[in-house]
Amino acid sequence: MDTNRRPETMQRITTKALADAFIEEQVAQVRKQVGGRKVLLALSGGVDSSVVAALLIKAIGKQLVCVHVNHGLMRKGESEQVIDVFGKALDANLVYIDATERFLGLLAGVSDPERKRKIIGKEFIEVFADEARKLEGVEFLAQGTIYPDILESIKQAEGKKAVKSHHNVGGLPEDLKFELVEPVKLLFKDEVRVVGEALGLPHKMVYRQPFPGPGLGVRCLGAITRDRLEALREADAILRDEFDKCGLAEKVWQYFVIIPDVKSVGVKDDSRYEGWPAIIRAVNTTDAMSATIEEIPYAVLRKITERITSEVEGINRVLYDITPKPTGTIEWE
Repeated sequence: MDTNRRPETMQRITTKALADAFIEEQVAQVRKQVGGRKVLLALSGGVDSSVVAALLIKAIGKQLVCVHVNHGLMRKGESEQVIDVFGKALDANLVYIDATERFLGLLAGVSDPERKRKIIGKEFIEVFADEARKLEGVEFLAQGTIYPDILESIKQAEGKKAVKSHHNVGGLPEDLKFELVEPVKLLFKDEVRVVGEALGLPHKMVYRQPFPGPGLGVRCLGAITRDRLEALREADAILRDEFDKCGLAEKVWQYFVIIPDVKSVGVKDDSRYEGWPAIIRAVNTTDAMSATIEEIPYAVLRKITERITSEVEGINRVLYDITPKPTGTIEWE
């Protein structure tokens, strides 16, 4: 039997009762697979890794070691939420690594988007591998692989062009030999969310938006500077807050702020004020291959603009990107 193929008879998980049954089954399987040994998990705070972490904590408790790497490119409050939920509420065996200086130092002066992505991805693997080598008795690596990832891998193996490669911690050094633990690999994203809520994870964490691996690094366009990165983090937090208030947070598939490395002349306190523009992007999609633009009510846009320009240092304009995909991609970099 191909364990990477979802059985045709497998019932979709749409209710808490079905989620509870799935959790019970996976807890038993994980305990059988792992026994008394340790499991390592890279916990990003995203939906998939968070659900896997909560499920494994239920199954094996302190045998799970969660490693959360803060690369300094997280959204406002995200690392703090991971610590609160997993380190405190769930009493997880959590290792928190603040690698902000390490990442931003390597990214200084780098403007090419692909170079930024490669630097961030390579350094994440090195930070994670460094931590893994410090731990004794770890024989398993848990991953938040889900079924769409496997489907795309199958297509690639069949000679079809892959949409994108999928790996949570790809390219680990050869001296780190782990057996994989992938308890949600036969679930679709909507099913993972149902399981997450059944496990008691916070609603906002379970319904967290898709977030690129390089984080805010590909939304702070061009060479990343600390002042522009902080302005981006604050402006993005305001956008998310206002979308929460007006009911758009769960209606829109993905929404975020971009800040390019350009300035324009503005006015502040009756004086000339040069600042960056904050660009809002809000899109809806079913497969991420194409996307439409959410028509945000003007009153909401005005409120967001007022808050960003008055509360965030360095920003003097707010723009709204109304370009669908195609021709524009969802992210700018």
